Amino acid sequence: MKYAAIDIGSNAVRLLIANIINNDGVISFKKNTLIRVPVRLGDDAFLKQSISDKKAAELVKTMVAFKNLMEVYQVEDYMACATSALRESKNGAELVKKIKSVANIDLEIVEGQKEAHIIYSSHADQTLERNKNYLYIDVGGGSTELSIFSDGKLKASRSFDLGTIRILDNQDKEETWDSLKFWLRNETKNHKGLIGIGTGGNINKLFKLSEEKEGKPLSFIKLKTQYQYLNSFSLKDRINILGLNQDRADVIIPACELFITVMKYASIKQIYVPKVGLVDGVIQVLIEKNFPKI
Repeated sequence: MKYAAIDIGSNAVRLLIANIINNDGVISFKKNTLIRVPVRLGDDAFLKQSISDKKAAELVKTMVAFKNLMEVYQVEDYMACATSALRESKNGAELVKKIKSVANIDLEIVEGQKEAHIIYSSHADQTLERNKNYLYIDVGGGSTELSIFSDGKLKASRSFDLGTIRILDNQDKEETWDSLKFWLRNETKNHKGLIGIGTGGNINKLFKLSEEKEGKPLSFIKLKTQYQYLNSFSLKDRINILGLNQDRADVIIPACELFITVMKYASIKQIYVPKVGLVDGVIQVLIEKNFPKI
């Protein structure tokens, strides 16, 4: 049995096809295929508040390809989500209809709070100690989702209009940064010793570059050192010398700035990077829908 998750983000569009495993009633999944297409809808959404015809055509073609792949893989259920780029586009609803018409994919534009809920549905904290306090930090192209867990329970969650593409396009607002810092100070003051859990493509790349051992946390000091090192290179040299993909080489800098800011104002000294994201959460949501607990 296979399920699929589609994430239409501000920087890239992803398809995850996962094998569903039923082990004596315990349902889990294993990633089968993950495809990432750097459509970068955020450049249109945050600057023009509308997706251009060119980007819309690219998105629809991608969805047709994803639909074909899901059929080839014999996917039994799927869920497709669009986040901040389509949330803020005047023609977002129109694109949802176009995708349904051409690709026969039902697409939902999810609000920030639901996005945060899906991300923490990824169960990234399952292998961590339940009696400690954690802050989920998911940095996307258009928004950053934060969720506080204590004793294994969600205590607070918030979505902020701060993301890597939005920052690159100078569409981030000072008052949003202030709101982020205030929320962090206020919500984390009663949760001492917070440990970070970072999700998203950029923190995965940063963790890989850090050469830390799998399962070990990345320290705040090491993250700051990485940021200074990466920022010492021009965009061109980050691509040619460091070997970063073009669509990663620019966004990794504002991603660093966001993670460093969140960790600073939440007094977080180390962050775990479990390699999960929205698509993993979507698969978990599908499992919970199709295998309800009795």
